[in-house]
Amino acid sequence: MKLFTFWPQTVLLAGLLLISACSRNPVTGKREVILMSKEQEIALGQESHPSVVATMGLYEDKKLQDFINEKGKAMAQISHRPDLPYQFYIVDSPVVNAFAVPGGYVYFTRGIMAHFNNEAEFAGVLGHEIGHITARHSARQQTSQLFGTAGLILGSVFLDKTGQFTEAASQGLQLAMLGYSRAHESESDKIGVEYSSKIGYDAHQMANFFGTIKRIQDNSGQAVPQFMSTHPDPGNRFNKVHDMAKEYQAQHPATYQTDRDSYLKMIDGIIYGEDPKQGFVENNTFYHPILKFQFPVPSGWQHQNSPAQFQMAPKDGKSAMILMPAKGNTLDEAAQTLVKELSLNVLENSKTTINGIPAYVLVSQQKQQQQQQGQQQTPDPKTTLQIGTWLIQYNSAIYALHGLSSAADFNNSFPSFRQVATNFRLLNDPDKLNRKPERVVIKTAPRDGTFQEIMAALGMSAKRVEELGVLNSLKADDRVMRGSAVKIISQ
Repeated sequence: MKLFTFWPQTVLLAGLLLISACSRNPVTGKREVILMSKEQEIALGQESHPSVVATMGLYEDKKLQDFINEKGKAMAQISHRPDLPYQFYIVDSPVVNAFAVPGGYVYFTRGIMAHFNNEAEFAGVLGHEIGHITARHSARQQTSQLFGTAGLILGSVFLDKTGQFTEAASQGLQLAMLGYSRAHESESDKIGVEYSSKIGYDAHQMANFFGTIKRIQDNSGQAVPQFMSTHPDPGNRFNKVHDMAKEYQAQHPATYQTDRDSYLKMIDGIIYGEDPKQGFVENNTFYHPILKFQFPVPSGWQHQNSPAQFQMAPKDGKSAMILMPAKGNTLDEAAQTLVKELSLNVLENSKTTINGIPAYVLVSQQKQQQQQQGQQQTPDPKTTLQIGTWLIQYNSAIYALHGLSSAADFNNSFPSFRQVATNFRLLNDPDKLNRKPERVVIKTAPRDGTFQEIMAALGMSAKRVEELGVLNSLKADDRVMRGSAVKIISQ
């Protein structure tokens, strides 16, 4: 292969890069090969931020934003890399999650903010995410993936011409990288204990939040074996973080804060779950009150919504549908842009109307790399992506509704795609158009009793006791004292 024509020079250059890229990790103190400079980390964060905002949106709440800025800056100052331009954001997603990108960008979903029950839980997760940045986990992961990929290329060229080695090695590399990611998560847990403790919070509360994560995971029924997960099992983390907090506090005696009431006061009124104005699914139908359209969601299909697109798919994973904005001022222009940007071979196309709405239908296959380079090759139907696209011109906008599957499965999937697309229609139901979001509301327990009894006394449905228990980090039979602050869900 041409790539290896001058392999001795390549190896020499790689060696020089290794020497120049070897630096001391600010957290571990060890010398490591990292092929990303501080300036590149910052640039990567700056480049990633607009995509994060476009995909998820920002949640506007000044008091919460001021809070995370204050705590984030305090923690940044005591971190191993106080010189980075840290920025902290709350994104408009109901998913319980927090994440960080290189260069100092840290994000919390409104979903995770709703599930924290005190400032100490937040501080622990904040420390964990800042730990990913200060320990340069993204840069270290990139370097490992680069070397691993290079090893696979060498293996496929020099060791096995059949391809079997490459497939097995690819699977091995993926599992190795999962393990490497779990190691990063564990390292960040330890950093989170240290950082949150240094700004005065009880790190045992960080461990307790992993108990919440464990319940969410168990209730979803989507837990994966630990060896196939990029994160350690939250039940294991619960125990390990408690041990780390106990050890840290023994070595650094102090009064560590929890600050429950102040935190609950801040999140009183935060939106809970899906925000209807961004669209919602009810009775196997997706409704968008602002854009005023609706279409069916096939029974049993899973779905995920964001400001940028709506995705849904059956559990077998053989197909999917995505609704997203299309580029262009006319249907013809949108079709031409789509074909060009996605490198499509159009198999069929026609103009039509859907419930009186102008539309353009395309059935196409995505060109494989050899086809894009002008090489003649018969595509493999098992690996070729086939797409049924309905471009719909509605209310001064054009939407693309894509149905995707392999070419081999397309004929079986197409009836479901068509049933969804041909039932795209105007939304005029006042109940759906005026739907208000649910919110977390802070109440005080009217009497002593079990959590289940208190929820009933506050008008909550018995069907939501476990959901509310997760939100409050309480079990149904846990005792609640009169006057204690608790979360309920209300519109």
